[in-house]
Amino acid sequence: MAKVNAPQRVEKRLPMAVAVQISGHVQLPGVEKTFTDNVSSRGARVVTVRRWQIGDRLLLASGPGDFRATARVAYCQALRGEGFSIGLEFLEPAGRWVVPVPVGSGKPLSG
Repeated sequence: MAKVNAPQRVEKRLPMAVAVQISGHVQLPGVEKTFTDNVSSRGARVVTVRRWQIGDRLLLASGPGDFRATARVAYCQALRGEGFSIGLEFLEPAGRWVVPVPVGSGKPLSG
């Protein structure tokens, strides 16, 4: 049987709790105030009370600063106890995020 390798991240995520607001859940409208578990310039892992589907689109806004992004849910994992952890890929970032884009990485995050 052939071994399938999981895709590698382009950059490592940094453990960091950042206050964020997420919205856009199809079945549970409204804004959820929550926090990140880890971050990078291209995405974040966010704790949420809602179950999201892979591929769902949502809006994320950072509590500190002016960062906003349309994001895609890459995964949704149940946490022990209550809630979920979702991996987000930033699709349309704008403003300043907490992690700067590495030099030579391509498109800047400023929108």
